[in-house]
Amino acid sequence: MLKVNIPLDVAKSKRKEYEKNYRALTNNSGNLFLIAGDQKVEHLNSDFYGSKISPEDASPDHLFNIANTIEGGVLATHLGFIARYGHTYPNLPYIVKLNGKTNLGVNIEKDSSKLWWNLNDVIKFKKDSGLKIAGVGYTVYLGGKYEALMLREAAQMTFQAHQAGLLSIIWMYPRGKDINEDDIHTIAGGAGVAGALNADFVKIKYPYNLKDKEKTANDYKEAVLAAGKTKIICVGGNMRSEEELLDFLKLQIKTSGSAGLAIGRNLHQRNLKEATKLGNKIAKIIFSK
Repeated sequence: MLKVNIPLDVAKSKRKEYEKNYRALTNNSGNLFLIAGDQKVEHLNSDFYGSKISPEDASPDHLFNIANTIEGGVLATHLGFIARYGHTYPNLPYIVKLNGKTNLGVNIEKDSSKLWWNLNDVIKFKKDSGLKIAGVGYTVYLGGKYEALMLREAAQMTFQAHQAGLLSIIWMYPRGKDINEDDIHTIAGGAGVAGALNADFVKIKYPYNLKDKEKTANDYKEAVLAAGKTKIICVGGNMRSEEELLDFLKLQIKTSGSAGLAIGRNLHQRNLKEATKLGNKIAKIIFSK
């Protein structure tokens, strides 16, 4: 049976709530299968509408439907979507994404993403809606001029979430001038920062483009070790074949020691039947560790 490691900043009165939420988010496994819906903001409609994308993906309902049909799937998206669609999908565990930015306009360093809601908003929404809000998420961009602000907001979010018995998931991306986003050593540094923030899970980049896949998976252990007791989930990245995606996932889980996957377009750009089939194959790998 899974033993849940409860952080010391979880209020004593909320420890049972934290454990309940941890088990809900991880399918009682300790690993996380995060279906990313925050890309509706980050990538606008480019990932959701086009000639090579399932017509079903044009509607936000497709994201919820996919998550609802996959064993152990968790939907991470902004509170507005959850408020609009949650009544149709009341049994889904949710992660409320608290910040976000679009890809429009001049934003050379891509580092400006501020809070949209605070923890009090989420706690009130959870109580009023009765939905399974189990965690909150926040993106941090290391290396930009807003780094200090974002780290402070992430730290406060994590502490307040734990006080309320919720989990904290950090999207951690080193970005900025002269920063190599595919460098494992840099990625590992970001994973360590997430550990310092006391995040429960950290979503970080995986260098899919490196030629030696076995060596990459072995080298990636540096990031898993750097994060310590904060568990790592890898981003799914660009659209790829089912076989390639599953091969990468096996390397991440079994060789690197990661604790799950955060996936967006590799699921939602497929139709529901294909996405469900692939999603359950992914779940089998994640939860059979």
